[in-house]
Amino acid sequence: MKIIEVKHVSKQFEDGKFALNDVSLSIEKGEFVTILGPSGCGKTTLLRCIAGFQVATSGDILLNGMDVTEMPPNKRPVNTVFQKYALFPHLNVFDNVAFGLKLKKIDKNIIEQKVKAALKTVGLSDYEFRNVDSLSGGQQQRVAIARAIINEPEVLLLDEPLAALDLKMRKDMQLELKEMHKKLGITFLYVTHDQEEALTLSDRVVVMNEGRIQQIGTPTDIYNEPQNCFVADFIGESNILSATMIRDRRVAFCDAEFDCVDEGFGENAPVDVVIRPEDIYIWENTKTSIAKQQADYDPDDRVPKGNFTKWYGTVQSSIFKGVHYEMTVLTDNNYEFLVQDYHEFKPGTSVGMLVKPEDIQIMRKERYIFNNFEGEVLKNGKVRFLDAEWEINPDDIAQFEAGDIVNVKVPFKEIDLQDHEEDGVLSGEVHYILFKGNHYALTIRTDEGHDIYVYTTDVWDDGDRVGILIPKESIHIEKRQS
Repeated sequence: MKIIEVKHVSKQFEDGKFALNDVSLSIEKGEFVTILGPSGCGKTTLLRCIAGFQVATSGDILLNGMDVTEMPPNKRPVNTVFQKYALFPHLNVFDNVAFGLKLKKIDKNIIEQKVKAALKTVGLSDYEFRNVDSLSGGQQQRVAIARAIINEPEVLLLDEPLAALDLKMRKDMQLELKEMHKKLGITFLYVTHDQEEALTLSDRVVVMNEGRIQQIGTPTDIYNEPQNCFVADFIGESNILSATMIRDRRVAFCDAEFDCVDEGFGENAPVDVVIRPEDIYIWENTKTSIAKQQADYDPDDRVPKGNFTKWYGTVQSSIFKGVHYEMTVLTDNNYEFLVQDYHEFKPGTSVGMLVKPEDIQIMRKERYIFNNFEGEVLKNGKVRFLDAEWEINPDDIAQFEAGDIVNVKVPFKEIDLQDHEEDGVLSGEVHYILFKGNHYALTIRTDEGHDIYVYTTDVWDDGDRVGILIPKESIHIEKRQS
């Protein structure tokens, strides 16, 4: 039974920006669903729209089949637990928990029974008369949860409720929340930016970015079968590489061909590949010649036997992470991989690596090698796009007339980024960075709000200001189809 239905909900603010952009989501009764994403992705806005603290610009929100899109918060069968708890410092634990029931003028005896039951659920049975300021952060969080569940809501909304706690307390509270969910049997909708927290707690995870849902699935599905590069990069550590799907069950990347288990991507189709660091088998390579490297020789019994494609390289760094070592390996053909293994291979060690077919995850490309823009041919022989005028080769523009609307294509790898923004025709900032083995895929957001995709080997940081130049030889125009 669907207890929450979000149908094509958008939330646009006065500045014209969308916090939510056509979001649809349904949640079954009794589920523990986590909305996960980076800061500013829209997850808290979505929660607040469901709670009633914000009103959607468009779309519908249903609770138990009833349209509550414009219903005030106090009329909705939900309760919200906030990151900052919002406890009343002048009231003790008992009165904080009982506050909602007292507003409803419930009988005192019933209130006492319910408060004791709620405090027992959250493990604070002997704390009724303690001052809330004397409690630890974890205890205050439990009081906030007790105050929410005492009203017996059909849905409990939790907005990053553990963010203010230290690591150990946060992990303890994660387990307690999971137990509470089992005991109470009500629907939990939880917001966090912590990937591990989402994977630990949830029946399903909703991954969001820039106001849109990127993927919905079980924690296992989200981790093992990411649908796009953002999800693969955001959830855990990943090696993400540009690849070509040669045919079903055969893919090429890193200048070699590999068996895989995926089908249905077509032949010679551009795709992206995800390989988790823990899925790479690594061993010390004692071979000294290329001929020996091509031989079927595994000096370590831990390495799977079989006709696997292998590649070779040198360990660049090694960090002990408590359970495993995390190493970067630069292959002989200059691709960099992140590898996790229980055995340490020190920097400078020559190693061999392989990955099993079932551990190579294939994703459809969200975008290919060109930026595509709408442009207009100008009288001065230039083309206007991205709110700027650009020079173009005369031979390329000769077949067009001033005023023609054209498609403009610019290859990702042919855009020049300048250290000083005043050196560019446009300026903007690095909005997103994705390392793809031997280059970076950047999203540059211009000051006018346009996104430009760039492939580069230069190292940039998120938020860096840049100038943007596009050589005239890299601008390709074609007639726009009506």
